[in-house]
Amino acid sequence: MTEQRVQRRLAAILAADVVGYSALMQRAEEATYAEFERLQRELVEPSLSRHDGRLIKTTGDGALAEFASPSAAVRSAVEIQEGIASGRSSLKLRIGVNLGEVIVAADGDLFGDGINIAVRLEGVADPGGILISEKVYCEIEGKLDVGFEDRGEQQLKNIAKPIRAYAVCAGAHSAPTEGLSAAPPLPDKPSIAVLPFENMSGDPEQEYFADGMVEEMITALSRFKWLFVIARNSSFTFKGKAVDIKEVGRRLGVRYVLEGSVRKAAGEIRITGQLIDAVTGTHIWADRFERDLSDIFALQDEVTAAVVSAIEPKLLQTEIAMAARRRPENLTAYDLFLRALPQFYLATREGNTEAIRLARRALELDPRFGPVAALAGNCHMQNVLQDYAIDPQFERKEAVRLSRLALSVDDSDPDTLARAAAILAFMEGDCESEIEMADRAVALNPNSFWAWHCRGWVYKVAGLPEEAVRSFERAIRMSPVDPLLHRSFTGMGYAFIELGRFDEAIAAGKKARRQNPFFPTAYRCLASAFAHLGRDEETREAAAHLLEVDPAFTISGYIARGGQSNSKLLIEGLRQAGLPE
Repeated sequence: MTEQRVQRRLAAILAADVVGYSALMQRAEEATYAEFERLQRELVEPSLSRHDGRLIKTTGDGALAEFASPSAAVRSAVEIQEGIASGRSSLKLRIGVNLGEVIVAADGDLFGDGINIAVRLEGVADPGGILISEKVYCEIEGKLDVGFEDRGEQQLKNIAKPIRAYAVCAGAHSAPTEGLSAAPPLPDKPSIAVLPFENMSGDPEQEYFADGMVEEMITALSRFKWLFVIARNSSFTFKGKAVDIKEVGRRLGVRYVLEGSVRKAAGEIRITGQLIDAVTGTHIWADRFERDLSDIFALQDEVTAAVVSAIEPKLLQTEIAMAARRRPENLTAYDLFLRALPQFYLATREGNTEAIRLARRALELDPRFGPVAALAGNCHMQNVLQDYAIDPQFERKEAVRLSRLALSVDDSDPDTLARAAAILAFMEGDCESEIEMADRAVALNPNSFWAWHCRGWVYKVAGLPEEAVRSFERAIRMSPVDPLLHRSFTGMGYAFIELGRFDEAIAAGKKARRQNPFFPTAYRCLASAFAHLGRDEETREAAAHLLEVDPAFTISGYIARGGQSNSKLLIEGLRQAGLPE
């Protein structure tokens, strides 16, 4: 009797499973079953068909599918998850994808570790997320418009060797509001976004005070290294909008959302706050605080302590004390600082001018107010770099003086260190000590968008583009919908040019342009990168746009403004683009 040969083949396997299916069935058996059937019929099966996938089998709460290529499997997985996230199903799936050899049964069913690993990866994926094996990652990296988060080696149940896994997420350069990039995976530690508190005072002039209260909470929370905190600018994109907390959590990639209100009147202040689990919608904590306005800083500390304790009950009071920062004793100076911040965030000539004016008034009242000195120094630096300055030499000296003043007040504050490092790197050009400062800033507060963003520019100026790219990627993750991300994208684009990775520089430059079509740095990036690739028509278009938004631009003037000594390929590309010398 002839022995039947075992048939094997290489296949990309997609395993999907409904999150919390058993609990859902207990609560609403018929409705849950009907919804899963609809999900398969209207979303899963059509997606498999579009990407040439084959449904191997379905279980009560999941499905297995085979694809000829890992790219097709991941495309289908992304499409399914985006379909669910867009509201086409009330259920959530976990998806795992693996590439491996499978055994083919006579009836077409598949067996073996190729299948088992996909199933185990699905089991440890984030709700609504996609987890892929290293084999899949190696095949699809750079081929799809998604990014990846390295989850390290996973010891999967009944799998002998650890499997390195990657979460499919927003690409480092993805536009933060498009498709899957709107849903970063949950970090592996507690994560929170603090939304703008509603101003209940009835006085529009007090809006800055409510915003400042929230910024103080974000700053204090960010100092805890075990806590992942979304940066202020991303949280504030929801200001004045009716929001769905689950959607906020999904878009920002956080588990918890803090919202509340502030009422300030007759020397008294009342703050109400509530902490919500954005995944389940459950209210975890709510409280109200009332204080005399003179005790505002103690109130901020108390609110911060209450929120942190709700997330981590074992947190020691000493850690809260470590989160405290030096604050000006004069409340009026503090108010002026709060008013200066939104002007700085505008990133315009007029915004810089107003921020400097307010910061000077604050420093007159409190000459040792370090954060406001650093902010003013940053504004003077931008006046030089963006060619806003009437007297560039004065602006340069002021930027350096104010940054050193800020450091003399507190050289252990991460944002002050980061701002000062970037200012001194651009304005003085000697980056050895600035690199040390930037490294110390991210070590003190790894949750800080500004620390990572400034570190990226310091390393870029220092001629270390690979580390600059890594820093900008971290900054983008800290604040995935930040209105100022165009600066991080262009910094990343400049670094890619110096690495000779011109296609990636173009991708970063385009994202910066989409976010801010009037930002000249984005067009400098694009003009140079297109020129290096010999894409003449696109080079001419980018150069023309640059001269539209910055009519006085010259290459020599740009070099003279500083920070370009390690940008040889960037400058070479600008010359190839035919821009005025």
